Amino acid sequence: MQGKALVAMSGGVDSTVAAHLMLGSGYECAGAMIRMHHGDNSGENDARAAAEQLGVYLYMLDFSKQFDENVIKKFVYEYGEGRTPNPCILCNRHIKFGLLLEWARELGYDFLATGHYARVSREASGRYLLKRGTDFTKDQSYVLYSLTQEQLAAANFPLGQMSKQEVREIAAGMGFRNAQKSESQDICFVPDGDYARFIEEYVGAPSQAGRFVDEEGNDLGEHKGLAHYTIGQRRGLGLSMQYPAYVLEIRAEDGAVVVGRNEALLSKSLMADDINLIAVDSLEAPMRAQVKIRYGHAAQPAIVSQVDDGKFIVEFDEPQRAITRGQAAVIYDGDVVIGGGTII
Repeated sequence: MQGKALVAMSGGVDSTVAAHLMLGSGYECAGAMIRMHHGDNSGENDARAAAEQLGVYLYMLDFSKQFDENVIKKFVYEYGEGRTPNPCILCNRHIKFGLLLEWARELGYDFLATGHYARVSREASGRYLLKRGTDFTKDQSYVLYSLTQEQLAAANFPLGQMSKQEVREIAAGMGFRNAQKSESQDICFVPDGDYARFIEEYVGAPSQAGRFVDEEGNDLGEHKGLAHYTIGQRRGLGLSMQYPAYVLEIRAEDGAVVVGRNEALLSKSLMADDINLIAVDSLEAPMRAQVKIRYGHAAQPAIVSQVDDGKFIVEFDEPQRAITRGQAAVIYDGDVVIGGGTII
């Protein structure tokens, strides 16, 4: 036997196949279905059916209070400060590989397996490395950069060397009812993608209107509230300009949304804080690497320099569009995740 593994099972095809593969590799498994927010029961029936077919016990866990405290409140606060956060990173850090992993260990499980498309390897030195999934179109290493050595030691990603098509083929071959289940493309607690509406309902008040201004500070009219906008946005501004206008800056200090031409969105550098380094303890010297500035961004060549224990600076070879405060900057050396931090 390989050991005891708890598999996070959402009811989706990825986590179901992950559980199937863990069992096939000789692990003693149980599943855990986490309810993370009010109304989050869409996958329960599929998770129960999968667990029953696989012959594993399924724990039903309600982490909605902790998810609200560590993910949703942070999401709402960041938008109010003019930043655009990635709640999946917070969820992996605090809930899946925080709370759930601690709970699994208390019950005697050695590993926590998930359906993420990423890989973990152990070096001869004993250090654990996080690597991209081999299917770059599905790679989820970006949202896992905050994991610590201790968390990576317990993490198991059985889909890391597979493609989505291969996963669906396995599910279909096993007769899993979720083999062709569609994937959610939005944040789990905002399934319709209307972040501004969600935030207004969460805080119980409409967004506070403010002013659109150009780069010179000229007043261009009223906007609907900071939560309605993100850097690089063009649609939905409601402005009549002599040129295509894009959101360049969101200023929480005075409630202004700065707009301008597309070329003003280009920048060659960024600073990130709240950093977590995986492959090294620190960047002793400027490092040649590739850096992603959002989940769907292709990693770009750059020089990364650590300025203190909690910050690094990235200097890109070529200007990047719409570098956004609140998103993560994740550093890669080929397939290996060096680490990352939050863009400030």
